[in-house]
Amino acid sequence: MKYAVVTFGCRVNQADSLGVEAALSAAGGTAVSSEQADVVLVNTCSVTASADQGARQTIRRIHRENPGARIVVTGCFASRAADDVAALPGVTAVVPNTAKATLAGTLLPLLELPTADGPCGRLPGPGLMGRTAWTLRAQTGCDELCSYCIIPKTRGTSRSRTLDDVLDELRRVLEAGYKEVALTGVHLGAWGRDLAAPRALVDLLQALAVEPGAFRVRVSSLEPMDCTPAVLDVIAGHPGRFAAHLHLPLQHAANELLAAMRRPYTIERYAALVDSVRGRLPDAAIGSDLIVGFPGESDAQADALATYLEASPLTHLHVFPYSDRPGTEAEALPGKVHGSVVKARAQRLRDVSRALATRFRAAQTGRVRPALTIDDGRTAVTDNYLRVPVPAGRARNEWIDVVVPPPDAAVSLV
Repeated sequence: MKYAVVTFGCRVNQADSLGVEAALSAAGGTAVSSEQADVVLVNTCSVTASADQGARQTIRRIHRENPGARIVVTGCFASRAADDVAALPGVTAVVPNTAKATLAGTLLPLLELPTADGPCGRLPGPGLMGRTAWTLRAQTGCDELCSYCIIPKTRGTSRSRTLDDVLDELRRVLEAGYKEVALTGVHLGAWGRDLAAPRALVDLLQALAVEPGAFRVRVSSLEPMDCTPAVLDVIAGHPGRFAAHLHLPLQHAANELLAAMRRPYTIERYAALVDSVRGRLPDAAIGSDLIVGFPGESDAQADALATYLEASPLTHLHVFPYSDRPGTEAEALPGKVHGSVVKARAQRLRDVSRALATRFRAAQTGRVRPALTIDDGRTAVTDNYLRVPVPAGRARNEWIDVVVPPPDAAVSLV
């Protein structure tokens, strides 16, 4: 029987979907496009209103193009608005985040496939869901109280996998042939705090640093307060194991807005952190998340944000126009910013992001970096997150050394 998986949002959703698809593949299912599938899993996000709308539109499109498909919906939108999702055309089942562990058990009978060990057995190799790297989720849920965020309500409290469990999955991933692992979590920096014998993220990173095998770990998004000197010591101290790439969400450069967002740091602390990262990892890609149009944001505060970013060592930005999330503290705040103003401010920051990326690429031109080939082998991603073209003759999932070319130039292999 044929299935399709459509995933929205963060790396945590990607990790969840990878696990489900591994189980379906192991049981004999065939991955196809949503237009051809007997069953379609839609793994939703709800971080913004546009994410909700994107999920609705996708479900309606799948049903329109493939009316016979049974659609199963999971993820944060399905958890937050289960009745609304269930009423969409073609939806057979809604599985909240709290029941994601049972997803394979829900899908296998619909596909008339036998129950399988799935991810607990041998994993399919690189190429699953079109991905070359494996996304390894070490933690889910969040105990933070950011005033704008719905995720703690849709994902629940922070829950960590044990170190042994994480390492067991890693070993099965390596056995299946994967050479890069993206370590992720809803609040990755909280890993280990809730375990019976509490641990810290640095303990997990140290274990990954000494694990045998020729593989690289790309650490996913870390909250600024969780990127401690000890964490940075492990990442910088094992350049062959950890990618020169960190993602450190800022959200804003105005301390008044950071306080209203309930973010537990100041712009001064954040700036010192990213300056420290740049000092320890001179060639690293450093990404960030920004919210524009948060209630009460003034023109002066928006200007201050852009001014800081332009001079910062950041290399790329994810820009999120603020949107109310039902039931959050920020929903009730006064001073809502007009949509046209939010749009203009978001465009300004996206322009800044392009300039930062161009500056970083120019600084890296001519440098020799390790890179992993992806897709059909004609593209590679360097450890510091640059995509480069590769001459013909390479396969997916090969480590190569490249001389970073300027944009739109041919790559040289070392």
